[in-house]
Amino acid sequence: MRDAQIDAAIAAEERELLRQIGEEPGYLTQVGSMFRGSIGWTSAVVLVTQTLMFFAGVYAAWRFFGATEPLQALRWGLPSMTLLLMATIFKAAMLPVMHVNRVLRAVNRLGATGATR
Repeated sequence: MRDAQIDAAIAAEERELLRQIGEEPGYLTQVGSMFRGSIGWTSAVVLVTQTLMFFAGVYAAWRFFGATEPLQALRWGLPSMTLLLMATIFKAAMLPVMHVNRVLRAVNRLGATGATR
């Protein structure tokens, strides 16, 4: 009997904490939050650089597939591969930034609700 009362009290407390914390922002809101703050400009520079590398890599790939000689294909294929890989690496480097922002937002919400003990 006592265990059921404890479980009910804990469940009620958890529901109240979750209500106070609120919902997690959507993906696009999280992406937009990377561009705010004192170092938001670095995220913007990385995004622009990644986009330029991607389009340059696609252009080089297009020229690679249109090449008729092996040397010409190498001259376009290697830069294409390098640019596309670098664009992917830059994109993947932004995911930890988003995750850190998410964790900080959760910690701030917990501190604001007084749930930290």
